[in-house]
Amino acid sequence: MRAPRRPMAVVLSWVRRQPPKVKAFLAVVAGMTALVFIRFIVHDHDNLFVAAEAAHALGIAVLIYKLTKEKTCAGLSLKSQDLTALFLAVRLYCSFVMEYDIHTILDSATLVATLFVIYMIRFRLRSTYMLDKDNFALYYVVVPCCVLAFIAHPSTSHVMINRICWAFCVYLEAVSVLPQLRLMQNTKIVEPFTAHYVFALGVARFLSCAHWVLQISATTM
Repeated sequence: MRAPRRPMAVVLSWVRRQPPKVKAFLAVVAGMTALVFIRFIVHDHDNLFVAAEAAHALGIAVLIYKLTKEKTCAGLSLKSQDLTALFLAVRLYCSFVMEYDIHTILDSATLVATLFVIYMIRFRLRSTYMLDKDNFALYYVVVPCCVLAFIAHPSTSHVMINRICWAFCVYLEAVSVLPQLRLMQNTKIVEPFTAHYVFALGVARFLSCAHWVLQISATTM
């Protein structure tokens, strides 16, 4: 007699059989549900930022382990790391001029780690870098983020340019993983370390977006 399947396995099997549009819709619904759930259980929104930075740091640690132990950067997008360094640098500037707190310390540590990853890919392990596969045009994300930051930015007492910069780094953070996803699509191969990094990055991005949305809703209510 065949053992009954667990409910979670049944649900996952059903989701896998759905067309891409249905999967996208389910992902949006799940994200909105999680956001509402977080809204009611997390009272200090800064905890979301700390959790996002912790997830990002875990992903960076996986990358550094891969680069230092396996001596290869195959499967990693240098352009994603460049975007990450850019939004971290802008956010670090905003932290210094707007609110010098734990955010500044966390961003500083993450930026240093990201710059180390960029150094390893660009110089030490350049021979294993998949330049032809890492072909995502950065202006496709940088320019729209700049335009969106001018249009939609926080309404606070800070100088407008600082508010625009803060919005820019939030928007850029949300899409900085796109070059990595494009490279994975081009190579058709996903290494375990890369998969773990992308997963950690996805968790970090969701928590960061949740922090941003809840902060905006709190200031406008």
